[in-house]
Amino acid sequence: MREVRSLNATEQVSLCDAAGRVIAEDVAADRDYPPFDRSARDGFAIRAADLPGALRVIGEVRAGAMFDRAVAAGEAVEIMTGAPMPRGADAVVMVEHTRREGDRVIIERSVQAGDNFTPRGAEAERGKAILRAGSRIGFAQIAVLAMTGRERVTVYRRPRVAILSTGDEIVDLREQPREFEIRNSNAWSIAAQARSAGAIAEMLPIARDHHESTRELIARGFEADLLVISGGVSAGKYDIVERVLAEFGAQFFFDRVLIQPGQPAVFGRVREKFFFGLPGNPVSTLVTFELFARAAIEKLSGIEEPALPLTRAKLSRDFRHKTGLTRFLPARLSAEGSTIAPEPWQGSGDISAVARSNAFLVADSDRESWSAGEDIRVLIP
Repeated sequence: MREVRSLNATEQVSLCDAAGRVIAEDVAADRDYPPFDRSARDGFAIRAADLPGALRVIGEVRAGAMFDRAVAAGEAVEIMTGAPMPRGADAVVMVEHTRREGDRVIIERSVQAGDNFTPRGAEAERGKAILRAGSRIGFAQIAVLAMTGRERVTVYRRPRVAILSTGDEIVDLREQPREFEIRNSNAWSIAAQARSAGAIAEMLPIARDHHESTRELIARGFEADLLVISGGVSAGKYDIVERVLAEFGAQFFFDRVLIQPGQPAVFGRVREKFFFGLPGNPVSTLVTFELFARAAIEKLSGIEEPALPLTRAKLSRDFRHKTGLTRFLPARLSAEGSTIAPEPWQGSGDISAVARSNAFLVADSDRESWSAGEDIRVLIP
């Protein structure tokens, strides 16, 4: 997807609307974090050089307060998690490692200076960037923005993705299909995938398998930032999408990929607008979107280097496939993510198998078989 670049259009949104967006500005720390030496434990703030020993407790400090005296030799201050360290103290002893006797605390172990507190500025220094432009805003980033007092944040505009299903056999989901027709499930699944990638999804009417309908709707699709077409890209007599795209002066970056399902996938550009032609079989559509279109949407959204969510797991049983193509097959990843089992399926039209699955097993093109217990790559959509 090196051809795709960010739209670079930005807008400001409130913090409560920022989740899932891509931040378009670096965010710097407005002060040191933590802004003081902060206790990481309930216990006693002490001088490490005084231990082990019996120390006189000269007071207490809790979170949200300051202790106004310095800790001198032989002294300790009872301290709570999150409280500022008193002057003179250089470590905290956890309360469970102490014994209180009147105004003294008995500590029978040594500690190192710096134990059990977080130094001022250790998490972030004032003026240093703590969020970088191009990052997806999740719950942790929301917390950082709130911590730094940002009620509004500059984000990249969401790309608009036009979704076009093609085929005389396709009918709207509200219609009762005849025995030779199918409902337009692809447009709805692509819309869901596009939204999860950070786009605004716009579903176009179904394009029929004739030139005028296909050309008119493709032209409408190029009004969006990205056009995703489902169907009409194979080698059949009525697969006319590539021919119509060529009439628009399309530059094709690829029109076939060595994977299964999804081999006849198309990616290209008409002037400054990118398009994907995805195979019409539902599983092929799902797989090729995850492998290619998602990355393009993320780049349009401002993410510089989208990552394919691949991991590894151990096969729960022996597995073989025909070499020559990399295959992405429906599978069930265990709850702990350590093992995976291929899901029985009937080919690239079997969307029910994908609905029963939670991952795709990735079978390398140059390897024929794996034994139970061996590692194999896994794509988690």
